[in-house]
Amino acid sequence: MRLELVTVGAELLLGFTIDTNAAFLARTLSEIGVEIVRRTTVGDDPDDIVQAVRDALDRTGAVITTGGLGPTADDRTRPAIASLFGRALRMDEAVMAGITARFKRYGYANMPASNAVQAMVPEGATVLGNPNGSAPGLWIEDERGRWVAMLPGVPHEMRTMATQVIVPMLTKRYATNGAVVLSRTVRTTGIGESALAELLGDDGRDTVNGLPLAFLPGWEGVDLRVTSHDLPRADAVAALDGAEAKLRSHAERYVYGRDAENLAAVLLDLCRERRLHIATAESCTGGMLGERITAVPGSSDVYVGGVVAYEDRVKTASLNVSPDLIREHGAVSEPVVRAMAAGARAVLGAEIGIGITGIAGPAGGTSDKPVGTVWVATDVKGDVRATVRRYLGDREDVRRRSAQAALEQVRRSVTGSA
Repeated sequence: MRLELVTVGAELLLGFTIDTNAAFLARTLSEIGVEIVRRTTVGDDPDDIVQAVRDALDRTGAVITTGGLGPTADDRTRPAIASLFGRALRMDEAVMAGITARFKRYGYANMPASNAVQAMVPEGATVLGNPNGSAPGLWIEDERGRWVAMLPGVPHEMRTMATQVIVPMLTKRYATNGAVVLSRTVRTTGIGESALAELLGDDGRDTVNGLPLAFLPGWEGVDLRVTSHDLPRADAVAALDGAEAKLRSHAERYVYGRDAENLAAVLLDLCRERRLHIATAESCTGGMLGERITAVPGSSDVYVGGVVAYEDRVKTASLNVSPDLIREHGAVSEPVVRAMAAGARAVLGAEIGIGITGIAGPAGGTSDKPVGTVWVATDVKGDVRATVRRYLGDREDVRRRSAQAALEQVRRSVTGSA
C-alpha cells in the first residue's frame, strides 16, 4: 500500500528540531510492504495542517501525522483534522481517566487543566493507546475508507506506538502477501561521487541487477543505496545480496561497510582481530579522531590514548617531534606528520600511530598551503605512510573529513589494500 506522512511543528520548519519521526516511520513501515510516497512538514497553523492532510488524502487516501497532540495552544492537529472530516470533538471520559491516573502515578495531586484537551476525541474516531505519554493517538476514517492516523510528536512515544499499534493495524488491514520494501547501503570513502560513478560504469547508472541505485554523498564518503520493492522478503534479500556483490566487485578498494556500519567500529574490529593497538596525535582535528574511536563501545581494548598537539611546543615536548623539522618544513608538512605518527606510537606504546596536521581555516592558509590542506600519516609497526589532501568546505567539514581519512588510511594499511 501507499501512504503519506505529514509532520507538524514550527520547530521542524525553523530547524530547531530534526525530523527523525518521518525517517523512523519510513523505515518501519517499509518492513511490512508500505511505501511512503511523500513526506510533508507544516507548521502549527490549522489551515496549513488541513491543506496538507487534505492534499495527501486526495492522492493516497492514507495519512499518518506526527505532532500537535499536546496540551498547549500551539498543538492544533487534533481540531484541524476533526474539522477536515466534519467531526465535532467530544470529551472521552476513559481517556480523561487515563490521563488523570498517569499524573497521579507521577506524584501530581491534580492534573494540569491544560491536559484535559488531550481527552477531546473526534466523533467516530478510534483512540490509540500511548503507553509512554499523556497524548493518545487517534485514528479517523471517512465513508470512503480514507483515513488519518494521528501520532504524538515526542519521538520515543511515536516509535512505541508505531511498532506496537500502527504496524499491527496496517498488517491486518492490508494483505501484502509478504511483500516488503528493503534497502541495502554499501558505504565507500576516499573517492568522489563522479569518480565512483565512472568506476561503476554501466552498473552504476540507474539500476544494479534491476534495483534502483542512489548515490548519497556526505562528509563520510559516498553511500550507494539499492532498494527492492514488492518482493517477498527472501527474494528481496537475495536481490540485494546480488546487487551488493556487483557494487563491491567494482569498488571494493573503497568499500568499508554496509548499512549503518561506522568506519571507526570497522577499524576497531580489524585491529582487535589482529591484536593491534592505536595511538593518535592530532593537531587541526583537536581530538576529533580520538572521539570518533572512543564513541564506539569497547574501544578501550584497542585505543590506548592520544595527544592533542595543537601548539608546536606540544608536538616537541609530548611527541618528540624535532624542532628543526618544524622550523624547516612547517607544522603542516610531511616530515612533521610522519614524526607525529611515529611519536604517538612510541610514546603511548601502540602498534599503530596516527598523525594529523593541517589548516582547517577559515584563516591561516598560504599560497603553498591553502586552507583545507591536511597531512595524515599512519605508522603501522614502523611502516609509515603519509598523504596530503586539500578539502573544500568550512572548518567543521575539513576536520571531519580529516578524521575519516585517517581511519580509512589505517584500515587500508591493516588490510593490505593501501
